[in-house]
Amino acid sequence: MGENYNLPLIKESGIEGTKFGDNVVVIKPVNIYGCEIGKDVFIGPFVEIQKGVVIGNGCKVQSHTFICELVNIGSNCTIGHGVVFINDRYRNGGPANGNKDLWESTIIGKKVSIGSNATILPVKVCDNVVIGAGSVVTKNITIPGYYAGNPAKLLRKISK
Repeated sequence: MGENYNLPLIKESGIEGTKFGDNVVVIKPVNIYGCEIGKDVFIGPFVEIQKGVVIGNGCKVQSHTFICELVNIGSNCTIGHGVVFINDRYRNGGPANGNKDLWESTIIGKKVSIGSNATILPVKVCDNVVIGAGSVVTKNITIPGYYAGNPAKLLRKISK
């Protein structure tokens, strides 16, 4: 071979700078840093939770989920496998490239269930919502109910 190749800087995934409530279960490997996790929370493997994220009590975050900065998840929520939260809408025609002033926040209410492989853009979701697997949430959800599709639309209201 004889060619010189530069080696990359290799970092390990792990947990650092995070505040955990009582009774939290985390299945490794994960990458969790600078966030706050409530009590009685389960976090599956291959999950990334970035700094500033808040996850409420009694939540379940399934494997392969990505929760970016500026996400707040209420209590008793279930986040399915492979759910992706996005904080950059590409407002300038491309990625923000580190300009966090262009990022937007996401607020998920209480008792929200998000199905596997859903994508959640910067939105607000009220309490008592079910979001179907594979859905793409592009707008605020203000009515408790069942939502699905791309873009996600109300299928039926949840009766209280």
